[in-house]
Amino acid sequence: MTRGKFIAFEGGEGAGKSTQARMLAAALTERGIACVVTREPGGTPGAEAIRELLLGTAGDGWHPRAEALLFAAARSDHVARLILPALDTGKWVICDRFVDSSRAYQGGAGGLGDADVMALHQVGSQGLLADLTLLIEVSPETAAARARARDGGKADRIGGRDGAYHARVASAFAALAQAERERFARIDGDADAALVHQAVLAAVMPR
Repeated sequence: MTRGKFIAFEGGEGAGKSTQARMLAAALTERGIACVVTREPGGTPGAEAIRELLLGTAGDGWHPRAEALLFAAARSDHVARLILPALDTGKWVICDRFVDSSRAYQGGAGGLGDADVMALHQVGSQGLLADLTLLIEVSPETAAARARARDGGKADRIGGRDGAYHARVASAFAALAQAERERFARIDGDADAALVHQAVLAAVMPR
């Protein structure tokens, strides 16, 4: 059986990743391609439990290294119990965030460093990378407006961090995409969802 493809959507808050993941899944299904849509942190019962620990706003939050460890633990369970089994049965996996989010958020904006994030990923998930990573990039103004509409003024712990933090996230994502051009496709996300979807399809269909 031919192994499925692994497609990850990345980007900052309000980029439209979840919307585009659903639209891509629908387009693939129309073409007779079986797919699974999932998210990080989450995707399995254990990883969803860790998601609540990471993103809930109660308490004082986590030290950056503890935060990175929790993301790596959630991802490890997600990879072992959902992503790899689906790929092995020939399904395409479409994931709303994967390890590049940890590299941008904890490694870049959080100051942990890329090497440490990738070391955790090697231990937890055997270094698995997406076949294609779609980085949806939006202006700070678009991101803020979409995040407000989505969250209704109740952002999660990470989404609620200040603008300087999210600017560092965007810069880290851009640096990753520049350094790993064969794996990344950069998508202008400021347009309406239908136009962004067409750009996503243009990047995915050659696969």
